Amino acid sequence: MKKLGIVLHKAKSGNIVVKGTEYFKPSLQVYDEKGKRVGFVIETFGPVTSPYILVKPTTDRVRKLIGQTLYVKESVDRVGGKGN
Repeated sequence: MKKLGIVLHKAKSGNIVVKGTEYFKPSLQVYDEKGKRVGFVIETFGPVTSPYILVKPTTDRVRKLIGQTLYVKESVDRVGGKGN
């Protein structure tokens, strides 16, 4: 799996704000460190070198994810960033 970034906090909307490693396309499935699906990417925004990623959770354990690293599958299509 490929690192998506670290969970910063839960937004008022209920979405998860992640400090990302690069830009990712919307609708990509997101997983925790144990490989359990926790949501999907709905938006990537901010500077290309240090973006933020908004994740729509599919779990009710969002608070436990704060400070943890989230991942996407290796074979993802990236938007922007290095090599694109």
